[in-house]
Amino acid sequence: MSFLDFSFLDLIDILLVAFLLYQLYRLIKDTVAINVLIGVAAIYLVWKLVQALQMELLSEILGQFIGVGVIALVIVFQQEIRRFLLMIGSTNFTRRKALLRFWRIQGDDDTSLIDYSDLIKACGSMARSKIGALIVIEGDSKLGFYASTGTPIGAQISAGLLESIFAKNSPLHDGAVIVSGSKIVAAGCILPLTEKTNLPSRFGLRHRAALGISEKANALAIVVSEETGEISVVRNDHFQNKVSLDELKLALSDD
Repeated sequence: MSFLDFSFLDLIDILLVAFLLYQLYRLIKDTVAINVLIGVAAIYLVWKLVQALQMELLSEILGQFIGVGVIALVIVFQQEIRRFLLMIGSTNFTRRKALLRFWRIQGDDDTSLIDYSDLIKACGSMARSKIGALIVIEGDSKLGFYASTGTPIGAQISAGLLESIFAKNSPLHDGAVIVSGSKIVAAGCILPLTEKTNLPSRFGLRHRAALGISEKANALAIVVSEETGEISVVRNDHFQNKVSLDELKLALSDD
């Protein structure tokens, strides 16, 4: 096969590689991981250079480093690899099906929409009172591990309960509330923080935790800022700030 032979499958091959590289860049941009990747790429290029120059000793040393480096990369990039696999497992088609199953109560007919009116009412009330809150709604990625870090609640969603949890004198107000279906599973939960470095300084730990959980699971996170009273929504690593109650309702009903 000559160099000029180029088939349709070759084009598909190139496009798939480009797509995977682009998704990899999206996962690690604005994180410390991209600096590690640049360092690894630099070592690889130096290794190829010393091979071309026939510098045998240095080539052998770098070759051994590159060989062991595959295992090291799995350790260093374990979070990014997990997010990448989660992204692959949540294609547009499967994500739509999963979200459709998630936003609907699991009943006999499976068609009854979950009523989030109390949750929206609570967010509006806390925003007006500038009461900080972080609410995570479980999608097709189960959040049992993170729920186990908090206090079990197991109650139906109600505005009064949410407001009492996030009241400033409540022992659970600093953690996150995890919601599954129409129930509050747990409160005071500890979430992972994002490693992104480009967030505005006005965003605190709640915003970083909301972005962090969206990077690790298919979930929707709602943040009420204690400083400004603004409502933010985070889903699929996408951050939307200054959300109105109508926009929040739309986000909760989006299939």
